[in-house]
Amino acid sequence: MLLKQGLPFQGHDESKTSYNRGDYREFYQCLAEHDPALAKALTVDAADNSLLVSSDIQKDIIKCFADEILHSILEDIGQDIFYLLVDESRDVSCKEQMAVVLRYVDRCGVVKESFVGLVHVKDTTSANLKSSIDSLFARFKLSIKQVRGQGYDGASNMRGEFNGSKSLIMRENSSAYYVHCFAHQLQLVVVAVARKHIGIA
Repeated sequence: MLLKQGLPFQGHDESKTSYNRGDYREFYQCLAEHDPALAKALTVDAADNSLLVSSDIQKDIIKCFADEILHSILEDIGQDIFYLLVDESRDVSCKEQMAVVLRYVDRCGVVKESFVGLVHVKDTTSANLKSSIDSLFARFKLSIKQVRGQGYDGASNMRGEFNGSKSLIMRENSSAYYVHCFAHQLQLVVVAVARKHIGIA
């Protein structure tokens, strides 16, 4: 249910005195209250180390689901072609993160965009980003030759004509055409328009 709704598992305060212990613990409690057999298994019969509520267990459950979802995405792509979308940014701990999305057409002819990973990168040089993409592709058993398009923001390390990630990938696969990210272009337009309107600015 949590995965289907895109809700977080863990809460800020999961202690027994908390009024909101997080979605996973609240669902867990609700199910136990409505199913006597489950309630008995989770309270009376359960040992303290088999309640399935610890932070580590929740992370393991999430990782298992993530692996299954990723496996189904990669199975859907198979040996077909896809479009690569990448964006990088710094998180709150000042670590550079690279988000990778694959755009492809599934077996039913439906265009899908699937988030496949968030990769920590040491720096955002084009060579390092390309190396991180190569490592991710190797892990997923994908090939640069399958890429038929690339989409990035306007940063020079991504779209640079000679040494940007775009160019490094196109040296290996000339069919991986670059298109400037339209969402980023739209954002730039909205920002420019907003600055011209005194009330919004």
